[in-house]
Amino acid sequence: MNTREHLAHQLAEAVAEALRSDLAHQERALLVVSGGSTPVPFFQALANKALPWARVDVTLADERWVAESASDSNARLVREHLLTGEAAVATFVPLTTGDETPEQGTAVVGERLASLAWPASMVILGMGGDGHTASLFPDSQELPLALSTEEPVVAVRTPSQPQARITLSADRLHQAKRHVLHINGEDKRSKLAAALGGDDVQALPVRAFLACPLAIYWAP
Repeated sequence: MNTREHLAHQLAEAVAEALRSDLAHQERALLVVSGGSTPVPFFQALANKALPWARVDVTLADERWVAESASDSNARLVREHLLTGEAAVATFVPLTTGDETPEQGTAVVGERLASLAWPASMVILGMGGDGHTASLFPDSQELPLALSTEEPVVAVRTPSQPQARITLSADRLHQAKRHVLHINGEDKRSKLAAALGGDDVQALPVRAFLACPLAIYWAP
């Protein structure tokens, strides 16, 4: 097992323990995950954990506004790598609708999210090379709104990304008992160090979560 796989298993055990702890005294628990390639080994490790999965809700920190069948759909990633085996009975709450644009779908998605067991047991964030997390991109004109609104989700369009997106707002992402940042590679470690060295959230949006207790899971 390489270092990244070992880290993924450590994170899976931490998430499983958090869910077990919360489910001991509440009926349902919510897990918020991120997409991309980094979490795949973590998803696979978590899917193998013995949990009362039927009482677990899973949703995403953000999503591209694409069909769930699309190769770059975060929902597809979750269904293929996390909601397998015993974990297949967990309830997945997608961030997309049949609407043409995310702007048209935000109200429905917001209603879906409102029915879940907030605060989430855990929010697991990733980080891009530009310092974005979820779909809080530094070059997005919606960034100030996403950082300030109390609405649960925000439609996002950004020059650096080909697809429109929908993201949980910073306010909603903060509504969790535990926060994790899961990153791999020296470039991400350097970017995190830069983020820790300043406070301009507009420049590096991941800074919006560095002030709250944040467990950092990093592997080379």
